[in-house]
Amino acid sequence: MFTSALMSAARIRVASSTLSVTRTKAPLIQRSFAGSAAFHIDTEDNKSSTYFDFTEANYEFVDKILSKYPANYKQSGIIPLLDLAQRQHGGWLPLAAMDKVSQICGVAPARVYEVASFYTMFNRQKRGKYFLQLCGTTPCMICGSNDIKNTITDHLGIGDGETTKDGLFTLLEVECLGACANAPMIQMNDDYYECLTPETTIELLEACRKGEPPLMGKWGSLPMNGQVSCEGPLGKTSLHTIPEGCPVEEGRFDGKVDPASVKEQMAY
Repeated sequence: MFTSALMSAARIRVASSTLSVTRTKAPLIQRSFAGSAAFHIDTEDNKSSTYFDFTEANYEFVDKILSKYPANYKQSGIIPLLDLAQRQHGGWLPLAAMDKVSQICGVAPARVYEVASFYTMFNRQKRGKYFLQLCGTTPCMICGSNDIKNTITDHLGIGDGETTKDGLFTLLEVECLGACANAPMIQMNDDYYECLTPETTIELLEACRKGEPPLMGKWGSLPMNGQVSCEGPLGKTSLHTIPEGCPVEEGRFDGKVDPASVKEQMAY
């Protein structure tokens, strides 16, 4: 009987304590993003307090870029807006430019930082007026890219990743640029200069010093040996005529589709 009484008393205490328990909802955990302090180190010309804004002319391009995407997908414009900011700022992206893009797209700054730090087309450090990206991958290396690199470093007095004191040239060895047929080559800003020799490389550098870089050829690049595009010594041997494309239904693509209704237009 004594044992039964103890067990009954224990049940009463447990029941009492159970009744006194107040249930509370666990707080919602929201994802947070690191700020610029985890991504950026201030320099004299690139501080967190540095001012950047698009020009009035470029804001027209901003509107045009964003008009391509539904209003709730403005973050799709991050890459073209970063490119626009980089071109406005002389070929590189200060922290303030990335913050401005994040404001325009309505996303956390870290979302823009991760894009700018992932794609090699974006330069987060100051570059020279002529940014020389030298391909050093196997086809170019076999065809003499090391000789081209040595020519550039000797002629300009800089090493890989460095900029000349006058701010004209920056040299950076990169991976394949997709012009293997005309190796060795460099990409200077937006343009490809191909089929290089030490002699033609010096000619190119000196032309740039004078502010007269050679114009691109007919097909958007310039082989420095006089050939046209990727044509061999026999010239063009195929595709002598322009092939006819597939017919497009008249009025099908009139450019008047509202991006916000694109899913409806595509029968989603």
